[in-house]
Amino acid sequence: MSGAATVVRLLLVRGRVQGVGYRGWAEGEATRRGLEGWVRNRVGGAVEILVAGPPGLVDDFVAACRRGPFRARVDDIAVDAASPRWLEQRRPGELFSVLSTM
Repeated sequence: MSGAATVVRLLLVRGRVQGVGYRGWAEGEATRRGLEGWVRNRVGGAVEILVAGPPGLVDDFVAACRRGPFRARVDDIAVDAASPRWLEQRRPGELFSVLSTM
């Protein structure tokens, strides 16, 4: 990740978003757009996503996350600015990782 045209956002997605393939779907959507980051389930039932890339592509990704995969029901998404250092949580060699539940 480099350049001034990069934003990093942390999303917390709530609703019926676990057990419906949301993490794999988010990984595919991010990868298709060439975005970096990670996704993981949270113990409380939400899905947390860190995404980084050009502002327009990140905005498009966030809009897609509001719909989610076919079986999901997204009730709310909180979107906050995040530090690029959080990308260090990815698995080595991966641009976008599916991480363990936290």
